[in-house]
Amino acid sequence: MDIGLLAIAGIVIGAIIGFVIGRAALAKKRQAMIDEMNTKADTEIKKAQNTAKSIVDKADAKNESIKQRKIQEAKERFNSMRAKFETEKADKMVDVKNRDLEVRELEKDLQSKQDKFKGQLKELENSNADLDQRESETKSIRENIEKQLKVVQRKKEELEVANEERIKVLENIAKLSEADAKEQLLLAVKQKAETEAMALVKDTVTQAKADANKEAKKIIIQTIQRMASEYTIENTVSVFQLESDELKGQIIGREGRNIRALEAATGAEIVVDDTPEAIVISSFDPIRREIARLSLKKLVADGRIHPARIEEVVAKTRKQLDEQIVEIGERTVIELGIHGLTAYLVKMVGRMRFRSSYGQNLLKHSIETANLCAIMAAELGLNPKQTKIAKRAGLLHDVGKVAEEETELSHAILGMQICEKHGEIGLVSNAVGAHHDEIEMTNIISPIVQACDAISGARPGARREILESYLKRIGELEELAMGHDGVQKAYAMQAGRELRVIVESEKVSDQYADDLAFMISQKIQDEMQYPGQIKVTVIREKRAIQFAR
Repeated sequence: MDIGLLAIAGIVIGAIIGFVIGRAALAKKRQAMIDEMNTKADTEIKKAQNTAKSIVDKADAKNESIKQRKIQEAKERFNSMRAKFETEKADKMVDVKNRDLEVRELEKDLQSKQDKFKGQLKELENSNADLDQRESETKSIRENIEKQLKVVQRKKEELEVANEERIKVLENIAKLSEADAKEQLLLAVKQKAETEAMALVKDTVTQAKADANKEAKKIIIQTIQRMASEYTIENTVSVFQLESDELKGQIIGREGRNIRALEAATGAEIVVDDTPEAIVISSFDPIRREIARLSLKKLVADGRIHPARIEEVVAKTRKQLDEQIVEIGERTVIELGIHGLTAYLVKMVGRMRFRSSYGQNLLKHSIETANLCAIMAAELGLNPKQTKIAKRAGLLHDVGKVAEEETELSHAILGMQICEKHGEIGLVSNAVGAHHDEIEMTNIISPIVQACDAISGARPGARREILESYLKRIGELEELAMGHDGVQKAYAMQAGRELRVIVESEKVSDQYADDLAFMISQKIQDEMQYPGQIKVTVIREKRAIQFAR
């Protein structure tokens, strides 16, 4: 029991001693750590102090350099301002001297003007004295003239009295009053003057017509010679050639679905008949006909012909043709040197490529008309601006033929409206609308366009007609002439360019023959359509026959 207590006591005492010893060791270690940290802190403080001192030294040095630089800049600025001030001061001194000189010169001028004015004043005083003298002389002359006028008036009255007495004596002798004699004399003079005036007017008009006709022929001949282009007739393609008749079945398709799809997509009529290796494409719209032809060409070359493929090919072809039309229009206006046309008018010019009139390609006709207009305008002596306007109007004169909208208006009036709508000036619009005499011509450009349109259409080889329309026109010409009284026979000659009318001499006089030719020509202009011009010749012949037996 005692041993156990002793052991416990020993343990407790050992623990206390160990605790005291550990505490002392821990305190010693802590003190060592504190000393070490203080040493490090002192080192860092010294290092920071050194860094701060170096920074301050650098800042002081930099401030000193900045201070010196600013002082130097201030000195330089002061010197420059001082020099500038001295320069301005010197300039002002010079200006002051110059102004003093100017003032002195002005004073001299003023003094000279004053002296001159004094001299003029003296001259004016002298002239006033002369004027008073002249006025007195004029007064005396006026009194003398008045006296002479009174003498003249008295003599005039005496002369009138003597003249009246002489007239009375002459009236008694001639038994004719003065008024009647004057009236007869004036009537005779008037009749003679009218006769001579009519003869003079007739001679003048005849000579003017002859000169104008000669000059017009000269200008037209020179214009045609300078524009001697070759012609090749282009008809719109309406027949599509096939390699074999087997392709006709593929184009028609099962129960005709392919051909129906093609007609619906293009708007043209596809005629498949017994014609070997050919298909006829029919449409009033030349653009649709061209789209159908190109689409058929692509489909036949591809070999895949069915409704979906047909719609796809037609859409692509239409887009390509629209681009081609615009390109043709742009190339045409560039070649002609015409600027400022709107995009729509450029497209209309391109559409002319696929339109024909009497077998003549419309675009080639318009280009030639434009060039002829420019040449004729130059021959007539128009200025360059008017020449360009004439060329522009010549190109656009048939734009109404390729209009996209359907209307009952003539192509000339429709073309005029299109030009007005798209910003063309009045000279061009009037020339387009008046080239078939449907509206009044208001400027010199309009008759030039009309003449050049006729020249281009009437040149040999430029146009041709199909036999049926040609025979119809010939028959209409002869029937129109036969509808007048006194006409015995009528013959259309030179491919319809001349109409010869034979009349009965008993019913038609020479004077009426001229009137009949005029009436027939006017009726042809009003009722018929034809290219170029038609010459009307009325022939009257009287034969006197007797027999000697």
